[in-house]
Amino acid sequence: MKLHLIDGTYELFRAHYGAPPTYGSDGRPVGAVRGLTQTLLLLLRQPGVTHVACAFDTVIESFRNRMFGGYKTGDGVPPELMDQFPVAERAASSLGLTVWPMVEFEADDAIATAARRWRDEEGLSQVVICSPDKDFFQLVSGARVVCLDRRRETTVDETGVHERFGVGPESIPDYLALVGDTADGIPGVPRWGAKSTSQVLSRYRHLEAIPDDAAEWTVKPRGAKALAATLAGHREDAALYKRLATLRTDVPIGEELRELAWRGVPRREFTALCEEIGLNGLSSLPHRWAD
Repeated sequence: MKLHLIDGTYELFRAHYGAPPTYGSDGRPVGAVRGLTQTLLLLLRQPGVTHVACAFDTVIESFRNRMFGGYKTGDGVPPELMDQFPVAERAASSLGLTVWPMVEFEADDAIATAARRWRDEEGLSQVVICSPDKDFFQLVSGARVVCLDRRRETTVDETGVHERFGVGPESIPDYLALVGDTADGIPGVPRWGAKSTSQVLSRYRHLEAIPDDAAEWTVKPRGAKALAATLAGHREDAALYKRLATLRTDVPIGEELRELAWRGVPRREFTALCEEIGLNGLSSLPHRWAD
């Protein structure tokens, strides 16, 4: 038994930019919803997909925007894509999936909460986070919690995190705080690049443990003195960036694991939605119906 946790926001964006625009019979854009539905149905056909949940950023902004004015917002997201978010959530639900629409928290936080809650559940062999987003690498645990990039067909376990970043999953928030994350609007600490950050965190694991004086460092990256001085002068910023990069695991998810079991597509609900948005061709794609 496996638990697949899907970043619905990522999949919706990928569908929008990965195919030409499509419009329903009433003229509204539905291309992203079509692509999302197709890719979810492809996943459900895969062997070992037994329990599934899909999280969406119903509102792009979250509590993190109150913490830092530069954090990512919905600015720049095409209106024709934003308009499809409500229908996308309905489409995922019509496939028989558990859907978590996030407003105060982010979709990433819902996935983090589920991964942490059920990773040690008896009878569950693996938690598969379906997203290439590097934020999720902090959740990876051995080969029990992994990240799946479905587009590239690659899976990252704990060894893979070390190979890619030079640090373990527990250091990923620290890594993102120092290096920065342009996708989330986290600027990082000046002078700290990927190589120096990996070298220092491989020794100290967390930025709070890095001494202010480079003379006390037991690793010697290039420009160590300047790196130490910059970090010493940006401690408060770095701490804030780390909080921004740390996924929350306290999202109020009410379901039990057994309720996430996928039992097929509810025929009436799915076909009605396909008819409503003018994508009747999708109604023949499900390989298993719930009724």
